[in-house]
Amino acid sequence: MKKFIFVVFAIFLNFQIFSLPSGFSTAKLGMGIDDLKDALKKDYQFGYRGERDVSLSPSDGQFLIETDGSKSGYSFLARCWFQFSDDKLYIITLNLDRTKVDHYSVFSKLCEKYGNPDELSPQKSVWKDDNVIFSLEKPLTLKYVDARTFNSKKDSSNVEKTTAEKAKDDFLDSL
Repeated sequence: MKKFIFVVFAIFLNFQIFSLPSGFSTAKLGMGIDDLKDALKKDYQFGYRGERDVSLSPSDGQFLIETDGSKSGYSFLARCWFQFSDDKLYIITLNLDRTKVDHYSVFSKLCEKYGNPDELSPQKSVWKDDNVIFSLEKPLTLKYVDARTFNSKKDSSNVEKTTAEKAKDDFLDSL
């Protein structure tokens, strides 16, 4: 019985350790635009200035909020973008201030908290689960993406690979 409890506890710990974040601080994927605006106003780290940071793409009706955390002086955030689809926050992009934190420190902490990345390249490290695609990109950008919305958009786009992309794939397959 003790062994069973230990196994269940170990599984629970692993689940907690590897559960990916759905956002940073008060900004969470899935929020509505008004909820995000309220959250950003209360969190100095983002440097949100109000309506002047909000833009609308007339062609597809998507909202984008851009903030500048470097103006606050005490933030580890530089420029940040919050992208909406169907009135829900689905991409958070945070450029970190490279004068205050370095790529290796962030990467090491993410590996400690979430395990090794699912994808690793010289350009980025990516962690994935059913709900979130979380990445650390060079030079020093964190990106949180709602996986379901992203995959839905990707599946509906039906964009074919270019000839150059196909040639690259063929070359790599021949190795």
